[in-house]
Amino acid sequence: MDHGPKEGDSAAGAAAGDAARGAAAASSGGVVVQVREKKGPLRAAIPYMPFPVAVICLFLNTFVPGLGTFVSAFTVLCGARTDLPDRHICCVFWLNIAAALIQILTAIVMVGWIMSIFWGMDMVILANQQSFTSGAEVQSSRE
Repeated sequence: MDHGPKEGDSAAGAAAGDAARGAAAASSGGVVVQVREKKGPLRAAIPYMPFPVAVICLFLNTFVPGLGTFVSAFTVLCGARTDLPDRHICCVFWLNIAAALIQILTAIVMVGWIMSIFWGMDMVILANQQSFTSGAEVQSSRE
């Protein structure tokens, strides 16, 4: 695409247009936007489990809605970390049990089954994030 002066345009007008385009590119090139997801208490109570356990919970949630969420509640008692550090372990455990009950009770109308599958996918995503962050920490401690 030719950005040079066209017939009837002056060279000064073309140079001003090029300068404006350059300034717009420079101002938009350095902008960093950070987005943070705000999680509700039930979503924040999903534990960061080891990857194989998260995959098993996803499998259980896919075929028996709420069962994988129920199993994940016990990983909280075994020391799995959550996004609710200020809450007591028993409170987080009961939040996971409540999520499992909601999934089981609403599975009749398919809402709980869909919620259960998404819950299991979130468990796998969180486990994957945990494995990447712990791998980076191990790598930096070796250097």
